[in-house]
Amino acid sequence: QVQLVESGGGSEQPGGSHRLSCAASGRTVSPVAMAWFRQAPGKEREFVASIRWSGASTNYGDSVKGRFNISRDKYKVMAYLQMNTLRPEDTAMYYCRYTERHGSEYWGQGTQVTVSS
Repeated sequence: QVQLVESGGGSEQPGGSHRLSCAASGRTVSPVAMAWFRQAPGKEREFVASIRWSGASTNYGDSVKGRFNISRDKYKVMAYLQMNTLRPEDTAMYYCRYTERHGSEYWGQGTQVTVSS
């Protein structure tokens, strides 16, 4: 089993920046990738960004390309989401996902990000 804990959520003004962290613990022996998703009230969960554990290649959702950056720390088994030029439509609960080599996926409980003036 793998446990994920997201942190760093909070309120931010439009145009501001914010950084989320996701810490993985437990049986973190074979990660393949970590990713961030988000879900706003009344909307479906949306892919935000992902990073491969080996090679650190990244992928982003269209709505955040050029503004958000995902990174990872292999030794701490953590993923980060640097969010820049925040918009009110970025307001959502942000979730971290951990994918194992055999395909198992684990999710965190989420951290709320609110962007408003």
